[in-house]
Amino acid sequence: MRSIEATSGSGLKRLCAVGLAGILALFGLILAGGGLYLAVLGGSFYYVVAGVLLVAAGYLIARNRLAGAYVYYVAFAFTALWAFWEVGLSTWPLIPRLTGPFILLILVAVVAPWLDSSGVRRGRALGLGMAAVFAIAMAVAVPMANRLPEPGKMSEGGTIAFDVAPYMPKAGEWSDYGGGPSAQRYADVTQITPANVKNLKRAWTFNTGDIPKSYGSELTPLKIGDTIYGCTPMNKLFALSAATGEKRWLYDPKVSAAWVPYTAACRGVTYFRNPNAAPGQACAERIIEGTLDMRLIAVDARTGAPCADFGSNGAADLKVGLAQRDSETGAVTPVIPGTAAITSPPVIVQGVIVTGHQVLDGQRRWAPSGVIRGYDAVTGALRFAWDMNQPGVDKLPPEGKPYSLGTPNSWTIPVGDEKLGLVYLPMGNSAADYYSSLRSDEEKKHNTALVALDVNTGKPRWVFQTVRNDVWDYDLGSQPTLVEFPTPRGNVPAVLLPSKAGDIYVLDRQTGTPLHAVDEVPVPQGGAEPAQRAKTQPSSRYHTLRKANLVESDMWGLSPIDQMICRINFKRARYEGPFTPPEVGRHTIQYPGYNGGSDWGSVAVDPRRGVIIANYNDMPNYNLLVERKQADALNLYPVGDPRAVGSASGAEGAGAQAGTPYGIQVNAGWQMPTGVLCTRPPYGGIRAIDLATGKTLWDRPFGTARRNGPFGIPSYLPFEIGTPNNGGAVVTAGGLIFIAAATDDLIRAIDIKTGETVWSDVLPAGGQATPIIYEQNGTQYLLIMAGGHHFMMTPPGDSLIAYTLANR
Repeated sequence: MRSIEATSGSGLKRLCAVGLAGILALFGLILAGGGLYLAVLGGSFYYVVAGVLLVAAGYLIARNRLAGAYVYYVAFAFTALWAFWEVGLSTWPLIPRLTGPFILLILVAVVAPWLDSSGVRRGRALGLGMAAVFAIAMAVAVPMANRLPEPGKMSEGGTIAFDVAPYMPKAGEWSDYGGGPSAQRYADVTQITPANVKNLKRAWTFNTGDIPKSYGSELTPLKIGDTIYGCTPMNKLFALSAATGEKRWLYDPKVSAAWVPYTAACRGVTYFRNPNAAPGQACAERIIEGTLDMRLIAVDARTGAPCADFGSNGAADLKVGLAQRDSETGAVTPVIPGTAAITSPPVIVQGVIVTGHQVLDGQRRWAPSGVIRGYDAVTGALRFAWDMNQPGVDKLPPEGKPYSLGTPNSWTIPVGDEKLGLVYLPMGNSAADYYSSLRSDEEKKHNTALVALDVNTGKPRWVFQTVRNDVWDYDLGSQPTLVEFPTPRGNVPAVLLPSKAGDIYVLDRQTGTPLHAVDEVPVPQGGAEPAQRAKTQPSSRYHTLRKANLVESDMWGLSPIDQMICRINFKRARYEGPFTPPEVGRHTIQYPGYNGGSDWGSVAVDPRRGVIIANYNDMPNYNLLVERKQADALNLYPVGDPRAVGSASGAEGAGAQAGTPYGIQVNAGWQMPTGVLCTRPPYGGIRAIDLATGKTLWDRPFGTARRNGPFGIPSYLPFEIGTPNNGGAVVTAGGLIFIAAATDDLIRAIDIKTGETVWSDVLPAGGQATPIIYEQNGTQYLLIMAGGHHFMMTPPGDSLIAYTLANR
């Protein structure tokens, strides 16, 4: 009986050894073959050598020879030495290099004693394997224990001294999207501090009941008096008690789902008080929003009833004058639902509502105009229109003729200077982002630029361009911020401008002149339109969020195999640093990608300490221009085209670019089929910057890995990997930064002096929104919209959540 059991056990061990041998040989063949191709492309020779060693180890183990285990130990030692040589003790880059080989090392160490009958050899083989296991475990554990770089500390007191009063909302209020008229996202309150923030608890929750299919609320509400004002993704306006979250009113403008562009989002609303209204007059105070179906809505702030004196029954129709042209028939038709939308709150300066709108990316060259318009905040009457290609059109275009087609639009949040009568408009790109030959000179002048628009004339006062003839979709997504900037001649009223390309600029608000050096940097040439490419691009010497250029060793993945595939694709693509131009038939790498750098979350400024807080993304895009026939074969048709049912064309990925010779395929973040990105973490960070000098005070990865993992499966790892993020930060006089934004579904408080997270809470959905801070009845509140975001792949929700200290 014992003999039978022994034989059975021996057979099972033999079967396991042969199975392991097969795995080693298979992996070895893949690595050797792919590694040879990589080496031919000029990449690392490691994969060829490792692959040959794995094949040899598998062959010998299959032959029941202990030498196979020793060969694998050599392969593992070679792998470990190569990994540490290439990336040092940096934890995240080591994971794909060593995790898979480490698991195989354990299995080989277990199988090794079965390969030979000699007890001495068996013990030696097991001992060598376990020693290697221990050594590599220690090598990974040491840097993991210290995975966050020392962020540094800030000195007490500010670096800038100036009068902050003109830039602040009323104490305890959040009167504008950016907190106050300056858009600094700063709250001059001190009740919650690093010492007591651990006592934050949920005070109330309001559920909007609005979770559309293409969800992504992005809401930053307002707090005026004792009331919270906000909007749902489908533009339902609401008012809540600031103390309890109890609903006071809700107004539904009945926006059709057909008008949802890529994302159903309402980033916020705008408050206006009519200075000429009589006491108690209806709509003396009003809430104004732009809608997905291209209307401006005005309602009474007290009741939610539409303002009868505004437009037509409380609404102004912004579709008037907009159209698009079919690239094949040439027919000019009214706006197709979903191709134009207002997703950001307008700004009001000197009684004029100034608004742009989104034009759905990637669809057609002759898309709806990006015209900027101003409306009377009381009557809703059109005060001006700025159509850059038709300077003579200052209101409505002539009968039967639309505003200029396909011009750059301003989809994000502007900021205004009431005294100067200027609105600072971050401009996007002309329609068909990745093709520039059909653009006018005016479009090339104003694309991806900050435009200071005079609300009295409707004309630009000055223009500052951040990317020339942009073919990288680097539209300015961040709301600018007004600051007083120290110069040798004294403090200068300035506007702070973050960009997706990673640069931060500081400009004189009156003239647009940079208050620091801006270099003209030579950039790669050629691409699909070589004659169109600028020889140089501007680069801010004040501060940049850009990291060093990518190199082959920055490639990542789950294992050595997909890391090798990413290396191969890196070598196959064209990449010569920032502004590598798009090519036909060959991938190009765009780094940073079109999510930034800095996106619509923008930056926060602590004016008393003189500190900028910037959260940012750090990922590339992997792009490919395709000729029109191939685009058609790939089912890239624009919205509204009869063939567009199930089209692959979308705002954040592949685009038809109808009316140009090329479609575009965009792999945002450069993801593998597993959902894992091809470049090493961190993919997002948060940084403190000295406002006076532009120097980094501290910088750290932002976002844990708890919700991230292959194939969309959460890993629940609490480590700060640095995740993609959308949404912004707020800062307080109490010394705290509050921010959600990352894909880990956390709202957190960070000590502004050290960059250390001192409190966090798990949200019921993604927190892709900017929180607000306010006070009511002597109590300080933190308020965040947990609505999730489909593009960020965070869970959907409808919860507006307020926090206070537990003892309040």
